[in-house]
Amino acid sequence: MAYRISNIVSNSRIVTGLVANLLSSICIVFINKWIYVHYGFPNMSLTLMHFVVTWLGLYVCHKLDVFAPKRLQPTKIILLALSFCGFVVFTNLSLQNNTIGTYQLAKAMTTPVIIVIQTAYYKKTFSTKIKLTLIPITLGVLLNSYYDVKFNFLGILFATLGVFVTSLYQVWVGAKQHELQVNSMQLLYYQAPMSSAILLPCVPFFEPFTGEGGVFGPWSVPALGMVLLSGLIAFLVNLSIYWIIGNTSQVTYNMFGHFKFCITLLGGYALFQDQLTLNQGVGILCTLAGILSYTYFKLSEQEEGKSKLVQRP
Repeated sequence: MAYRISNIVSNSRIVTGLVANLLSSICIVFINKWIYVHYGFPNMSLTLMHFVVTWLGLYVCHKLDVFAPKRLQPTKIILLALSFCGFVVFTNLSLQNNTIGTYQLAKAMTTPVIIVIQTAYYKKTFSTKIKLTLIPITLGVLLNSYYDVKFNFLGILFATLGVFVTSLYQVWVGAKQHELQVNSMQLLYYQAPMSSAILLPCVPFFEPFTGEGGVFGPWSVPALGMVLLSGLIAFLVNLSIYWIIGNTSQVTYNMFGHFKFCITLLGGYALFQDQLTLNQGVGILCTLAGILSYTYFKLSEQEEGKSKLVQRP
């Protein structure tokens, strides 16, 4: 009886974590898009707000013994902090200047770019099956972008830069976690304030501080409330991702990611009346098929690798 109750409690916690990640991951896209469309809040200032709130949230988690910080040398993570700035700024600029469908599909190009980076600079090898899945992913993104009725060069430029910097960031995060022997929260605890310090002096060169459209401009209470909510949800996204990875399997995390991908696309078309052409629909299905195939083959290869290790005498 006690075991059954413990199992129910454990499962309810996992479900709660998954639901929290689902809601926060989808809400952050819609809320940021809403802020850009309806309030015109400056992009870099919003990003800076996210960094500060994330660090404050991690500080609270540290005080509540959710994780234990590990002292790191700033020189070891300066490039990571710079790429974190670029990753969030360009991703938000892509969201600001593209439809949610194009923004979401462009993010799928992160996988092919990561594979190219790891192959070219880290001499990592990938199977032919994995490489072939990149064809439908890339084809689907190109189809959707080409037939997007709201296509614009600036939006595609930001999306491209966002994909490149995000890919670098993800590769470097994995390398730094291994090199410094830290988990994602320990790394983010030092990275977030450093990224804030890097971004803060850049804001006045790109965005006004005061007046209409400035970070200290005459914003309405609802606008400021949405900005604060956006920061809190951004922190919840980071926290829930860490929790899910630590308490479920990689299969659960990846499959749940695909579900969020579909819900975000559908929500974008419903909330912001983004038009969807037949060719775009084909592109979305093509990309989704590539992502699912990539996940299946990747997880299968990892399971085979584990089996071989277990069978060794």
